[in-house]
Amino acid sequence: MQIDLATLWYLTIGTLLVSAALTLWERQAHPRRARELGIWAGACAVFALGCVVAMNRGLFPGAVGAALTNLLMVLGYLMVLHGAASLDGPARVRGSAAALAALALLWALAGWRFEAAFWNHVAALPIALTCGLTAWTLLRSRSVRGLRSRPVAVAVSAGHGLFYLLRGLVAPLLVERYGPGLLPVFAKVTMYEAVLYSVAMPMTFLALVREEAQAQLLAAARTDFLTGLANRQGFFERGTRMLAEREPDRPFALLAFDLDHFKSINDRYGHAAGDAVLALFARVAREAAGPDALVVRLGGEEFAALLPGQGARAARQVGEDIARLFAEAAAHRDGPGIRATVSVGLAEAGPDRGDLSGLLSAADRALYRAKAAGRNRLEVAAAA
Repeated sequence: MQIDLATLWYLTIGTLLVSAALTLWERQAHPRRARELGIWAGACAVFALGCVVAMNRGLFPGAVGAALTNLLMVLGYLMVLHGAASLDGPARVRGSAAALAALALLWALAGWRFEAAFWNHVAALPIALTCGLTAWTLLRSRSVRGLRSRPVAVAVSAGHGLFYLLRGLVAPLLVERYGPGLLPVFAKVTMYEAVLYSVAMPMTFLALVREEAQAQLLAAARTDFLTGLANRQGFFERGTRMLAEREPDRPFALLAFDLDHFKSINDRYGHAAGDAVLALFARVAREAAGPDALVVRLGGEEFAALLPGQGARAARQVGEDIARLFAEAAAHRDGPGIRATVSVGLAEAGPDRGDLSGLLSAADRALYRAKAAGRNRLEVAAAA
């Protein structure tokens, strides 16, 4: 079954309008990306308008219909690019406006003399360039880095840009060699590809936004709200992975912390002061443990720090530094101004203590000894 060119135009317009409506609908569920989704929905609407003008370009005088169609299409692609650039923060529109003005000037100066060449070939080049820039922007974007749908979004924009690059550079050579009878074929192939793009482009961008939102929810589920540290779930997920990936001869240590008499602090100074003490300890522990450490809040006033690459001696120094710095910061007049200390248990991973649960249990036993011995001290777990 063959589909005529007019049917393909109508099909493209329909898919673009549906894509615009779905993107606007999705915008309500993702307020953080409402701006980007609104821009992409607007791009689909501009594409649809460009298709309508293209179908009726013969009603316009001279090259006006072709020029207006090309400008609308390029505007839509620039909006897609702007939405992609906005994923990492506010993006400027000055460059896009200048590019659109330059294209309009080019049509005004030469388009009316070479309307067929401009419509069939030259008009494809700014589209190819804009799609290539969109693919490059998505490839470099920090916000969507690591998302499974990013390579697909990059491939859709890059593939679409490559198609128009071939149309602008290779198609003229083929027409010159085999005659203008190829132009209707190129037109139909272009419309087939346009239908695919009008579906794939919004789908990939919606996938990016949804996957980003899901990743943020998962990160929130693994993060303690008060301190910003990983919570117990995040500790066992990341800590287990860190231990599984360690080299056999690389040392690993775990520090378990329990703030001393924390209930008394809450009872005497109030829960707001208690929260301030917890947040202060989290900041001190994170800074003193170093960037490679996994510092977590296990629950209540209990914390832990997994120290890759550090044996018992180095880990002991880290634990003592954290306890000292925390006590000084808590008592300081610029801090909570509360006398607060912490007890610490230390356990080192070994051949018989390589799983995270066993390591935490050993550190907890050492922590109990520290509390039983008078608190505000560090105890080391016996060798497994």
